[in-house]
Amino acid sequence: MSEEGKERTAELQYGEGALSLPVLTGSEGDEAIEVKSLLAKTGKVALDPGFVNTASCSSAITYIDGDAGILRYRGYPIQELATGSSFIEVCHLLIYGELPGPGELKELADKLRQNAGIPDEMRTMLDALPREGHPMTLLGSAVNLLAAYYPDSVDLSDPDQVELATIRLLAKLPTIAAHIYRNSIGEQPVDPDPSLGYVENFLHMTFGKEKGEGELGSLFVKAMDLLLILHADHEQNCSTATVRVVGSSEADIYGSVSGGIHALFGPLHGGANQAVLEMLEEIRSSGTDLDTFLERVKARETRLMGFGHRVYKNFDPRSKEIKGLASQILDNQERPDELFELALQLEAKALADPYFTERKLYPNVDFYTGVIYRAMGFPTTMFTVLFAIGRLPGWIAHWREQAADQTSRIARPRQLYTGPGQRSYPGRA
Repeated sequence: MSEEGKERTAELQYGEGALSLPVLTGSEGDEAIEVKSLLAKTGKVALDPGFVNTASCSSAITYIDGDAGILRYRGYPIQELATGSSFIEVCHLLIYGELPGPGELKELADKLRQNAGIPDEMRTMLDALPREGHPMTLLGSAVNLLAAYYPDSVDLSDPDQVELATIRLLAKLPTIAAHIYRNSIGEQPVDPDPSLGYVENFLHMTFGKEKGEGELGSLFVKAMDLLLILHADHEQNCSTATVRVVGSSEADIYGSVSGGIHALFGPLHGGANQAVLEMLEEIRSSGTDLDTFLERVKARETRLMGFGHRVYKNFDPRSKEIKGLASQILDNQERPDELFELALQLEAKALADPYFTERKLYPNVDFYTGVIYRAMGFPTTMFTVLFAIGRLPGWIAHWREQAADQTSRIARPRQLYTGPGQRSYPGRA
Protein backbone atom coordinates (compact mmCIF):
# COMPACT_ATOMS: atom_id res chain seq x y z
CA MET A 1 0.00 0.00 0.00
CA SER A 2 1.08 3.55 -0.57
CA GLU A 3 0.09 7.12 0.37
CA GLU A 4 -0.89 9.63 -2.33
CA GLY A 5 -1.71 12.90 -0.60
CA LYS A 6 -4.57 12.08 1.75
CA GLU A 7 -5.72 9.09 -0.30
CA ARG A 8 -4.30 5.69 0.58
CA THR A 9 -3.92 3.28 -2.32
CA ALA A 10 -3.08 -0.35 -3.04
CA GLU A 11 -0.93 -1.08 -6.10
CA LEU A 12 -2.10 -3.91 -8.35
CA GLN A 13 0.52 -5.37 -10.68
CA TYR A 14 -0.73 -7.34 -13.69
CA GLY A 15 1.39 -8.42 -16.63
CA GLU A 16 3.03 -5.29 -17.95
CA GLY A 17 0.61 -2.93 -16.21
CA ALA A 18 -0.15 -1.48 -12.81
CA LEU A 19 -3.21 0.13 -11.25
CA SER A 20 -3.61 2.21 -8.10
CA LEU A 21 -6.78 1.33 -6.22
CA PRO A 22 -8.22 3.45 -3.35
CA VAL A 23 -8.10 1.95 0.16
CA LEU A 24 -11.22 2.88 2.12
CA THR A 25 -11.58 2.80 5.90
CA GLY A 26 -14.89 2.45 7.71
CA SER A 27 -15.63 3.34 11.31
CA GLU A 28 -14.61 -0.16 12.44
CA GLY A 29 -13.55 -3.46 10.94
CA ASP A 30 -11.85 -4.40 7.70
CA GLU A 31 -10.48 -1.88 5.25
CA ALA A 32 -11.72 -2.13 1.68
CA ILE A 33 -9.84 -1.89 -1.59
CA GLU A 34 -12.23 -0.24 -4.04
CA VAL A 35 -12.11 -2.15 -7.34
CA LYS A 36 -14.97 -0.54 -9.25
CA SER A 37 -12.51 0.75 -11.90
CA LEU A 38 -10.79 -2.62 -12.31
CA LEU A 39 -12.58 -3.83 -15.46
CA ALA A 40 -12.62 -0.46 -17.19
CA LYS A 41 -8.90 0.18 -16.64
CA THR A 42 -7.44 -3.33 -16.92
CA GLY A 43 -9.96 -5.40 -18.90
CA LYS A 44 -9.94 -7.90 -16.01
CA VAL A 45 -12.39 -8.83 -13.26
CA ALA A 46 -11.94 -10.21 -9.74
CA LEU A 47 -13.04 -13.82 -9.15
CA ASP A 48 -14.42 -14.27 -5.63
CA PRO A 49 -16.72 -17.33 -5.28
CA GLY A 50 -19.40 -16.68 -2.68
CA PHE A 51 -18.29 -13.03 -2.44
CA VAL A 52 -16.46 -13.90 0.80
CA ASN A 53 -13.81 -11.22 0.17
CA THR A 54 -16.08 -8.68 -1.48
CA ALA A 55 -17.87 -5.80 0.24
CA SER A 56 -20.95 -5.27 -1.92
CA CYS A 57 -22.02 -2.09 -0.14
CA SER A 58 -21.31 0.39 2.62
CA SER A 59 -23.68 -0.03 5.57
CA ALA A 60 -24.21 1.65 8.94
CA ILE A 61 -26.51 -1.01 10.40
CA THR A 62 -24.62 -3.95 11.91
CA TYR A 63 -20.99 -4.55 12.86
CA ILE A 64 -19.47 -8.01 13.36
CA ASP A 65 -15.97 -8.98 14.48
CA GLY A 66 -15.94 -12.73 14.19
CA ASP A 67 -12.52 -13.23 15.79
CA ALA A 68 -13.49 -11.25 18.88
CA GLY A 69 -17.07 -12.56 19.04
CA ILE A 70 -18.61 -9.09 18.63
CA LEU A 71 -22.07 -8.33 17.24
CA ARG A 72 -23.49 -4.79 17.46
CA TYR A 73 -26.69 -3.28 16.08
CA ARG A 74 -26.12 0.41 15.29
CA GLY A 75 -23.22 0.36 17.77
CA TYR A 76 -25.05 -1.37 20.65
CA PRO A 77 -23.60 -4.75 21.79
CA ILE A 78 -26.05 -7.60 21.30
CA GLN A 79 -25.57 -8.68 24.93
CA GLU A 80 -26.87 -5.32 26.18
CA LEU A 81 -29.82 -5.33 23.79
CA ALA A 82 -30.66 -8.93 24.71
CA THR A 83 -30.84 -8.17 28.43
CA GLY A 84 -32.25 -4.63 28.37
CA SER A 85 -34.44 -4.09 25.31
CA SER A 86 -37.51 -5.47 23.57
CA PHE A 87 -37.87 -6.70 20.02
CA ILE A 88 -39.99 -3.68 19.07
CA GLU A 89 -37.28 -1.40 20.44
CA VAL A 90 -34.69 -3.26 18.34
CA CYS A 91 -36.92 -2.95 15.27
CA HIS A 92 -36.93 0.83 15.74
CA LEU A 93 -33.17 0.87 16.27
CA LEU A 94 -32.37 -1.11 13.13
CA ILE A 95 -34.87 0.57 10.81
CA TYR A 96 -34.67 4.18 11.99
CA GLY A 97 -31.09 4.26 13.29
CA GLU A 98 -31.70 5.16 16.94
CA LEU A 99 -33.30 3.71 20.04
CA PRO A 100 -36.82 5.07 20.45
CA GLY A 101 -37.95 7.36 23.22
CA PRO A 102 -40.99 6.22 25.23
CA GLY A 103 -43.39 8.10 22.97
CA GLU A 104 -41.77 6.73 19.80
CA LEU A 105 -41.84 3.19 21.16
CA LYS A 106 -45.54 3.44 22.00
CA GLU A 107 -46.30 4.95 18.60
CA LEU A 108 -44.56 2.07 16.79
CA ALA A 109 -46.24 -0.56 18.97
CA ASP A 110 -49.65 1.04 18.37
CA LYS A 111 -49.12 1.12 14.60
CA LEU A 112 -48.20 -2.55 14.60
CA ARG A 113 -51.32 -3.46 16.58
CA GLN A 114 -53.52 -1.42 14.23
CA ASN A 115 -52.07 -3.07 11.11
CA ALA A 116 -51.80 -6.69 12.29
CA GLY A 117 -54.93 -7.86 10.47
CA ILE A 118 -54.88 -9.22 6.93
CA PRO A 119 -57.59 -8.75 4.27
CA ASP A 120 -60.38 -11.33 4.03
CA GLU A 121 -59.31 -12.04 0.45
CA MET A 122 -55.83 -12.87 1.67
CA ARG A 123 -57.19 -15.14 4.37
CA THR A 124 -59.14 -16.97 1.67
CA MET A 125 -56.00 -17.24 -0.44
CA LEU A 126 -54.00 -18.66 2.47
CA ASP A 127 -56.77 -21.17 3.19
CA ALA A 128 -56.62 -22.32 -0.44
CA LEU A 129 -52.88 -23.05 -0.38
CA PRO A 130 -51.76 -26.68 0.12
CA ARG A 131 -51.79 -27.26 3.86
CA GLU A 132 -49.05 -29.85 3.58
CA GLY A 133 -46.75 -27.35 1.85
CA HIS A 134 -43.70 -26.19 3.79
CA PRO A 135 -44.55 -23.06 5.82
CA MET A 136 -41.54 -21.17 4.42
CA THR A 137 -42.71 -21.72 0.85
CA LEU A 138 -46.16 -20.44 1.76
CA LEU A 139 -44.75 -17.51 3.76
CA GLY A 140 -42.58 -16.31 0.89
CA SER A 141 -45.47 -16.54 -1.54
CA ALA A 142 -47.82 -14.66 0.80
CA VAL A 143 -45.34 -11.82 1.41
CA ASN A 144 -44.81 -11.41 -2.32
CA LEU A 145 -48.59 -11.09 -2.78
CA LEU A 146 -48.82 -8.26 -0.24
CA ALA A 147 -47.82 -5.94 -3.08
CA ALA A 148 -51.00 -6.94 -4.90
CA TYR A 149 -53.19 -6.37 -1.83
CA TYR A 150 -51.48 -3.07 -0.97
CA PRO A 151 -50.55 -1.30 -4.23
CA ASP A 152 -50.54 2.01 -2.35
CA SER A 153 -47.21 1.13 -0.70
CA VAL A 154 -44.94 -0.13 -3.48
CA ASP A 155 -43.33 3.10 -4.73
CA LEU A 156 -39.84 3.32 -3.25
CA SER A 157 -39.49 6.94 -4.38
CA ASP A 158 -42.32 7.97 -2.02
CA PRO A 159 -41.16 8.07 1.64
CA ASP A 160 -44.74 7.80 2.91
CA GLN A 161 -45.31 4.61 0.90
CA VAL A 162 -42.00 3.15 2.11
CA GLU A 163 -43.01 3.85 5.70
CA LEU A 164 -46.46 2.34 5.16
CA ALA A 165 -44.94 -0.81 3.66
CA THR A 166 -42.49 -1.03 6.57
CA ILE A 167 -45.27 -0.99 9.15
CA ARG A 168 -47.45 -3.40 7.19
CA LEU A 169 -44.67 -5.94 6.79
CA LEU A 170 -43.68 -5.85 10.45
CA ALA A 171 -47.30 -6.03 11.57
CA LYS A 172 -48.60 -8.69 9.20
CA LEU A 173 -45.78 -11.23 8.93
CA PRO A 174 -46.54 -12.81 12.35
CA THR A 175 -50.25 -12.92 11.48
CA ILE A 176 -49.53 -14.65 8.16
CA ALA A 177 -47.11 -17.09 9.82
CA ALA A 178 -49.62 -18.00 12.55
CA HIS A 179 -52.41 -18.44 9.97
CA ILE A 180 -50.21 -20.81 7.95
CA TYR A 181 -49.37 -22.80 11.08
CA ARG A 182 -52.99 -23.11 12.20
CA ASN A 183 -53.99 -24.32 8.75
CA SER A 184 -51.19 -26.90 8.80
CA ILE A 185 -52.58 -28.53 11.97
CA GLY A 186 -56.19 -28.30 10.84
CA GLU A 187 -57.19 -25.65 13.37
CA GLN A 188 -59.15 -22.44 12.82
CA PRO A 189 -56.86 -19.40 12.50
CA VAL A 190 -56.93 -16.99 15.44
CA ASP A 191 -57.42 -13.28 14.81
CA PRO A 192 -54.90 -10.78 16.21
CA ASP A 193 -55.79 -9.32 19.60
CA PRO A 194 -55.12 -5.55 19.73
CA SER A 195 -54.84 -5.68 23.52
CA LEU A 196 -51.68 -7.81 23.36
CA GLY A 197 -48.08 -6.91 22.69
CA TYR A 198 -46.30 -7.93 19.48
CA VAL A 199 -44.70 -11.16 20.69
CA GLU A 200 -47.54 -12.15 23.01
CA ASN A 201 -50.00 -11.63 20.18
CA PHE A 202 -48.00 -13.86 17.83
CA LEU A 203 -48.02 -16.69 20.38
CA HIS A 204 -51.74 -16.10 20.95
CA MET A 205 -52.48 -16.35 17.21
CA THR A 206 -50.29 -19.47 16.95
CA PHE A 207 -51.38 -21.48 19.98
CA GLY A 208 -54.52 -19.79 21.24
CA LYS A 209 -54.84 -19.59 25.03
CA GLU A 210 -53.08 -22.85 25.79
CA LYS A 211 -49.61 -21.33 26.21
CA GLY A 212 -50.49 -17.93 27.58
CA GLU A 213 -51.07 -18.74 31.26
CA GLY A 214 -48.74 -18.82 34.27
CA GLU A 215 -45.00 -18.54 34.71
CA LEU A 216 -44.21 -20.84 31.80
CA GLY A 217 -46.37 -18.74 29.47
CA SER A 218 -44.49 -15.62 30.56
CA LEU A 219 -41.19 -17.40 29.95
CA PHE A 220 -42.33 -18.33 26.45
CA VAL A 221 -43.04 -14.67 25.68
CA LYS A 222 -39.64 -13.70 27.11
CA ALA A 223 -37.91 -16.44 25.15
CA MET A 224 -39.55 -15.53 21.86
CA ASP A 225 -38.76 -11.84 22.35
CA LEU A 226 -35.10 -12.66 23.04
CA LEU A 227 -34.79 -15.03 20.09
CA LEU A 228 -36.25 -12.44 17.74
CA ILE A 229 -33.76 -9.85 19.01
CA LEU A 230 -30.82 -12.21 18.53
CA HIS A 231 -31.88 -12.97 14.95
CA ALA A 232 -32.84 -9.42 13.97
CA ASP A 233 -29.81 -8.73 11.77
CA HIS A 234 -26.47 -10.28 10.92
CA GLU A 235 -24.83 -8.02 8.35
CA GLN A 236 -24.48 -9.22 4.72
CA ASN A 237 -25.58 -12.84 5.12
CA CYS A 238 -27.14 -14.78 2.22
CA SER A 239 -30.75 -13.71 2.79
CA THR A 240 -29.92 -10.05 3.51
CA ALA A 241 -27.68 -9.91 0.45
CA THR A 242 -30.59 -11.38 -1.53
CA VAL A 243 -32.93 -8.65 -0.28
CA ARG A 244 -30.39 -6.05 -1.40
CA VAL A 245 -29.83 -7.67 -4.80
CA VAL A 246 -33.56 -7.86 -5.52
CA GLY A 247 -34.07 -4.34 -4.21
CA SER A 248 -31.21 -3.00 -6.32
CA SER A 249 -33.47 -3.31 -9.37
CA GLU A 250 -35.91 -0.98 -7.57
CA ALA A 251 -38.22 -3.89 -6.81
CA ASP A 252 -40.72 -3.12 -4.05
CA ILE A 253 -39.98 -4.08 -0.47
CA TYR A 254 -42.50 -6.95 -0.47
CA GLY A 255 -40.89 -8.75 -3.40
CA SER A 256 -37.41 -8.08 -2.02
CA VAL A 257 -38.26 -9.53 1.41
CA SER A 258 -39.95 -12.48 -0.27
CA GLY A 259 -36.63 -13.18 -1.98
CA GLY A 260 -34.91 -13.05 1.40
CA ILE A 261 -37.38 -15.55 2.84
CA HIS A 262 -36.67 -18.03 0.08
CA ALA A 263 -32.91 -17.57 0.53
CA LEU A 264 -33.30 -18.17 4.27
CA PHE A 265 -35.21 -21.38 3.54
CA GLY A 266 -32.06 -22.96 2.08
CA PRO A 267 -30.67 -25.62 4.45
CA LEU A 268 -27.21 -24.00 4.43
CA HIS A 269 -28.68 -20.79 5.85
CA GLY A 270 -31.78 -20.93 8.03
CA GLY A 271 -32.16 -24.64 8.72
CA ALA A 272 -29.33 -25.10 11.21
CA ASN A 273 -31.48 -25.14 14.38
CA GLN A 274 -33.64 -27.87 12.87
CA ALA A 275 -30.50 -29.83 11.98
CA VAL A 276 -29.30 -29.61 15.62
CA LEU A 277 -32.55 -31.06 16.88
CA GLU A 278 -32.42 -33.84 14.29
CA MET A 279 -28.84 -34.65 15.35
CA LEU A 280 -29.84 -34.89 19.03
CA GLU A 281 -32.85 -37.05 18.14
CA GLU A 282 -30.61 -39.37 16.14
CA ILE A 283 -28.11 -39.68 19.00
CA ARG A 284 -30.90 -40.46 21.46
CA SER A 285 -32.82 -42.89 19.28
CA SER A 286 -29.71 -44.79 18.20
CA GLY A 287 -28.34 -45.01 21.73
CA THR A 288 -24.96 -43.77 20.52
CA ASP A 289 -22.47 -42.97 23.27
CA LEU A 290 -21.45 -39.26 23.13
CA ASP A 291 -17.75 -40.08 23.15
CA THR A 292 -18.31 -42.40 20.21
CA PHE A 293 -20.33 -39.74 18.40
CA LEU A 294 -17.58 -37.13 18.84
CA GLU A 295 -14.98 -39.61 17.58
CA ARG A 296 -17.11 -40.05 14.46
CA VAL A 297 -17.24 -36.27 14.09
CA LYS A 298 -13.45 -36.07 14.31
CA ALA A 299 -13.16 -38.83 11.72
CA ARG A 300 -15.47 -36.73 9.51
CA GLU A 301 -18.04 -39.52 9.37
CA THR A 302 -20.74 -37.15 10.63
CA ARG A 303 -21.16 -33.48 11.53
CA LEU A 304 -21.50 -31.71 14.88
CA MET A 305 -24.40 -29.39 14.13
CA GLY A 306 -24.70 -26.09 16.01
CA PHE A 307 -20.95 -25.71 16.55
CA GLY A 308 -18.77 -23.27 14.65
CA HIS A 309 -19.83 -20.36 12.47
CA ARG A 310 -18.90 -18.92 9.08
CA VAL A 311 -18.09 -15.58 10.74
CA TYR A 312 -17.42 -16.19 14.44
CA LYS A 313 -14.07 -17.76 15.34
CA ASN A 314 -14.88 -17.43 19.03
CA PHE A 315 -18.05 -17.97 21.05
CA ASP A 316 -21.10 -16.77 19.17
CA PRO A 317 -22.11 -13.78 21.33
CA ARG A 318 -25.76 -14.73 20.89
CA SER A 319 -25.42 -18.26 22.25
CA LYS A 320 -24.85 -17.56 25.97
CA GLU A 321 -28.16 -15.75 26.52
CA ILE A 322 -30.07 -18.53 24.78
CA LYS A 323 -28.54 -21.26 26.90
CA GLY A 324 -29.56 -19.51 30.12
CA LEU A 325 -33.11 -18.96 28.91
CA ALA A 326 -33.40 -22.57 27.76
CA SER A 327 -32.50 -23.66 31.29
CA GLN A 328 -35.24 -21.46 32.79
CA ILE A 329 -37.91 -22.79 30.43
CA LEU A 330 -37.01 -26.42 30.80
CA ASP A 331 -36.69 -26.17 34.59
CA ASN A 332 -40.34 -25.05 34.66
CA GLN A 333 -41.60 -28.02 32.69
CA GLU A 334 -43.20 -30.94 34.48
CA ARG A 335 -40.85 -33.51 32.99
CA PRO A 336 -37.11 -33.13 32.28
CA ASP A 337 -36.33 -32.60 28.61
CA GLU A 338 -34.03 -35.39 27.47
CA LEU A 339 -32.79 -33.54 24.40
CA PHE A 340 -31.82 -30.48 26.45
CA GLU A 341 -29.90 -32.66 28.90
CA LEU A 342 -28.24 -34.35 25.95
CA ALA A 343 -27.32 -30.99 24.45
CA LEU A 344 -25.71 -29.88 27.73
CA GLN A 345 -23.68 -33.07 27.95
CA LEU A 346 -22.62 -32.84 24.31
CA GLU A 347 -21.53 -29.21 24.71
CA ALA A 348 -19.49 -30.02 27.84
CA LYS A 349 -17.69 -32.93 26.18
CA ALA A 350 -16.95 -30.99 22.98
CA LEU A 351 -15.57 -27.98 24.86
CA ALA A 352 -13.34 -30.27 26.94
CA ASP A 353 -11.83 -31.75 23.77
CA PRO A 354 -8.83 -29.85 22.29
CA TYR A 355 -9.86 -31.03 18.82
CA PHE A 356 -12.84 -28.66 18.89
CA THR A 357 -11.40 -25.78 20.91
CA GLU A 358 -8.20 -25.61 18.86
CA ARG A 359 -10.36 -25.33 15.73
CA LYS A 360 -12.46 -22.64 17.46
CA LEU A 361 -15.60 -24.76 17.19
CA TYR A 362 -17.88 -23.32 19.85
CA PRO A 363 -21.69 -23.44 20.21
CA ASN A 364 -23.48 -20.98 17.94
CA VAL A 365 -26.92 -19.36 18.15
CA ASP A 366 -28.60 -22.43 16.67
CA PHE A 367 -27.38 -24.99 19.20
CA TYR A 368 -30.07 -24.32 21.82
CA THR A 369 -32.64 -22.47 19.68
CA GLY A 370 -34.32 -25.62 18.38
CA VAL A 371 -34.57 -27.07 21.88
CA ILE A 372 -36.42 -23.94 23.04
CA TYR A 373 -38.77 -23.93 20.04
CA ARG A 374 -39.53 -27.60 20.64
CA ALA A 375 -40.31 -26.92 24.30
CA MET A 376 -42.70 -24.16 23.24
CA GLY A 377 -44.57 -26.58 20.98
CA PHE A 378 -43.39 -25.53 17.52
CA PRO A 379 -42.83 -28.29 14.94
CA THR A 380 -39.45 -28.26 13.22
CA THR A 381 -41.02 -27.02 9.98
CA MET A 382 -41.79 -23.72 11.74
CA PHE A 383 -38.27 -23.07 13.03
CA THR A 384 -37.11 -21.16 9.95
CA VAL A 385 -40.38 -19.20 9.87
CA LEU A 386 -39.54 -17.94 13.37
CA PHE A 387 -36.07 -17.02 12.10
CA ALA A 388 -37.70 -15.02 9.29
CA ILE A 389 -39.93 -13.07 11.71
CA GLY A 390 -36.85 -12.16 13.72
CA ARG A 391 -34.74 -11.23 10.69
CA LEU A 392 -37.47 -9.05 9.14
CA PRO A 393 -36.39 -5.70 10.70
CA GLY A 394 -32.86 -6.29 9.45
CA TRP A 395 -34.08 -7.00 5.93
CA ILE A 396 -36.24 -3.88 6.01
CA ALA A 397 -33.38 -1.75 7.36
CA HIS A 398 -31.02 -2.90 4.60
CA TRP A 399 -33.62 -2.41 1.87
CA ARG A 400 -34.36 1.12 3.09
CA GLU A 401 -30.69 1.97 3.47
CA GLN A 402 -29.99 0.88 -0.09
CA ALA A 403 -33.08 2.64 -1.49
CA ALA A 404 -31.94 5.91 0.11
CA ASP A 405 -28.35 5.57 -1.16
CA GLN A 406 -27.92 7.75 -4.25
CA THR A 407 -24.73 5.89 -5.19
CA SER A 408 -26.44 2.47 -5.20
CA ARG A 409 -26.42 0.59 -8.51
CA ILE A 410 -28.26 -2.45 -9.77
CA ALA A 411 -26.43 -5.63 -8.78
CA ARG A 412 -24.75 -7.19 -11.79
CA PRO A 413 -21.88 -9.57 -10.90
CA ARG A 414 -19.37 -10.61 -13.55
CA GLN A 415 -18.24 -14.15 -14.29
CA LEU A 416 -15.26 -16.15 -15.49
CA TYR A 417 -16.61 -17.96 -18.54
CA THR A 418 -15.44 -21.59 -18.82
CA GLY A 419 -17.80 -22.90 -21.55
CA PRO A 420 -17.02 -23.75 -25.20
CA GLY A 421 -15.85 -21.12 -27.64
CA GLN A 422 -17.88 -20.12 -30.69
CA ARG A 423 -19.36 -23.07 -32.55
CA SER A 424 -21.26 -23.30 -35.81
CA TYR A 425 -24.78 -24.69 -35.78
CA PRO A 426 -24.72 -27.98 -37.76
CA GLY A 427 -26.80 -28.06 -40.96
CA ARG A 428 -29.65 -30.54 -41.23
CA ALA A 429 -29.50 -33.32 -43.80
